Amino acid sequence: MMEIIVVYEFDRAPAVSGRASVGEGAQVVRQVHATPAAPGSSAPGPRTFCGKDSFAMEAASWKPSEHPGSSWYAPEYADRVCSACDAVLEDEV
Repeated sequence: MMEIIVVYEFDRAPAVSGRASVGEGAQVVRQVHATPAAPGSSAPGPRTFCGKDSFAMEAASWKPSEHPGSSWYAPEYADRVCSACDAVLEDEV
């Protein structure tokens, strides 16, 4: 079975107008994707299962192989899962 890497697609948090805010410019997870591992490594491959370029995405600390019986994504991001990546992985199982 191939290794699946969970990656995050980010939005930049908007700054509060007129003053600095805590976390200004912080990255906010917009969508959670999955990608196969790059050949010969445990780094994300160049494209997600939905076909997006993974270059600007960040690998998550959540590793599906460490959570048997769980979803491929961390539960706290269930509302941000890419439906196309999820459909591909559902077909793989």
